[in-house]
Amino acid sequence: MSLNLRARERFFGETMQEVIQNFPGELPRDAVGLWQIIPTGREGFGLSGDELAEFVSLCVAELLAQGAKPVVGGGGTKYDWIYQPQYCETNEIILDAVMKEWLASGAPDCDPGGLWFALPSPYVGNRE
Repeated sequence: MSLNLRARERFFGETMQEVIQNFPGELPRDAVGLWQIIPTGREGFGLSGDELAEFVSLCVAELLAQGAKPVVGGGGTKYDWIYQPQYCETNEIILDAVMKEWLASGAPDCDPGGLWFALPSPYVGNRE
């Protein structure tokens, strides 16, 4: 399957390629969550099924390529984000594990408390 990366997002008019490339722009300020990516594909581009999975995969791959790692919120700890090492170390393995987990759960929109991607920083701790 191959998405039309020139398709325009319904609300803001960016191309799919621009949206995929722009998600990592948030990383210097904050983490990017699956709860942001998935609805963008569903509502912004009208994607479902395999097309939605491909969009999510491309977005996560771009975040990983820009140095982001999987994290969850660090509420109750001294960190903003807690690194999730169960997804392994290489981008390819992380992407595969994240996608398998999301698809196995029924491909939900995900809640804001779920999986995010953040750049390593003093605000990201190891799993405690």
